[in-house]
Amino acid sequence: MNGLTIGKVAKSAGIGIETVRFYEREGLIEAPARTEGNYRIYPQCDILRLRFIKRAKSLGFTLKEIKELLMLQHNPQATKADVKQQTEAKIADIELKIRDLTRIKEILESLYESCDGDGPTSACLILDALETGHGLDDS
Repeated sequence: MNGLTIGKVAKSAGIGIETVRFYEREGLIEAPARTEGNYRIYPQCDILRLRFIKRAKSLGFTLKEIKELLMLQHNPQATKADVKQQTEAKIADIELKIRDLTRIKEILESLYESCDGDGPTSACLILDALETGHGLDDS
């Protein structure tokens, strides 16, 4: 039986063996053929698919979003506009996260500046703000 073991596929794709198994369970790659000894034997094309998944994850796509991109990739009716729409949604999601992180950073900087760093923690304005919510924007 021709094919690659899970270890070789994982190494070639730059991911761990458990990650390959996880992606298989999640339906991101098809269940491979098995040997008589029940070892998984992967086709060469799975390396490209796993690298695709790894790159998409590094750009912030969720596994659900990656699955959608993979379906678009193999759907003859799909268009570049469909892929562009997925990318546009991811950009909007990232911009929202940046705004949220910027707000969090500003609050933390304000709390940091309010602390002189001297004395017991019972007089710590940072801990007080976390406990009472004073000085925090809960929106």
